[in-house]
Amino acid sequence: MAYVGRFAPSPTGPLHAGSLLTAVASFLHARQADGEWLVRIEDIDPPREVPGAADEILRALEALDLTWDRSVLYQRQRLDVYADAVRRLVDQGLAFACRCSRSTIRAQTAEPGARVGYPGTCRELGLPADDAAVRMRVDAPWDSFEDGLQGRYDAPRSAGYEDYVIRRRDGLPAYHLAVVIDDAFQGVTTIVRGHDLLECVPAQRHLQAALGLPHPRYYHVPVLVGPTGQKLSKQTGARAIDTRDPSREAFAALERLGATPPAELEGARPAELWAWAIEHWDIERLRGVAAIPIGD
Repeated sequence: MAYVGRFAPSPTGPLHAGSLLTAVASFLHARQADGEWLVRIEDIDPPREVPGAADEILRALEALDLTWDRSVLYQRQRLDVYADAVRRLVDQGLAFACRCSRSTIRAQTAEPGARVGYPGTCRELGLPADDAAVRMRVDAPWDSFEDGLQGRYDAPRSAGYEDYVIRRRDGLPAYHLAVVIDDAFQGVTTIVRGHDLLECVPAQRHLQAALGLPHPRYYHVPVLVGPTGQKLSKQTGARAIDTRDPSREAFAALERLGATPPAELEGARPAELWAWAIEHWDIERLRGVAAIPIGD
C-alpha cells in the first residue's frame, strides 16, 4: 500500500514552533517513503477558531517550502458526511443520545464506588438524538496497540471503559469522529503527530472498527515544552513562526528533531534543507521521547 501521510492543524492561531515540529516530522517521513503528504484544516470548533488563521497556516507552510499533495481538505465542508455516520451508528445500536452535562457527570463520578469515567446514565434511555450529544458504546476496556515510536500503549483505567462523545450537543462532530472518517476518506496510511494525542488512539481505533475502516499506523513524536514544562501551544502564547526568516525556522526544527544539517547549509533555503533532511531522516532518533524542552 502506498504511503499517505498528513498534517492536520486546527485554525486556532498561527503556525508556531510546536506545530511546525510535527509538520516537519510528518513531511520528512512521508517524503522519505516516497509517499504523499496531505494538509487538512480541522475547522470544526468555531468558538476556538481565529478568523484568518487557516490561510495564515497555509502561507507559513508555503514560505517554508513544505509543499503538500492534493487539495487542502476543510472539515467544515464535510459536516453532512459526519452527520450521516452518526445516524448509521445510532441506527445500529452502536451509539446513543446523551443529555448529561459535564457538571452532572462530574457529580456522578465523584460518588464513592462510582464507575470511572462516564457512568452510562443515558445508555438505555432511547433519547432522541436531535438535541443531545451522541456517545459511542464502549463495552470493554480499550485494546492495547503498538505505536511506531512510543511502543506498546495500554490506556489507563480511567480512559479504558468510557462511552465517548462523537457528536457534540451543538450538532458539530467531535474530534475523534471527524479525524477517523477523514483519514479513511483520504487513504491515510501513516499518522505522524504529537505525543499529546497518543491517548486518543484507543478511542479512534474503536471507532475505526465500528465503521469498518482500516487502522493506520501511528508515530507519536515528542512535543515542545517551555521552561515550566508546559506544552508549547497557541493557548500558552507560543509565538508565530517568522516567515520572514524561513531558513532559520526550518534549521531550528531540524535541530530539535535530531537531524542537524551541516554548517554549510545554515542559511540555505528550506527546500535545500528538506532535501538534505529527507536523505538523512531517521525517526528512530525520537523513539521513546515524549517532550523536547526549549528556552523562552
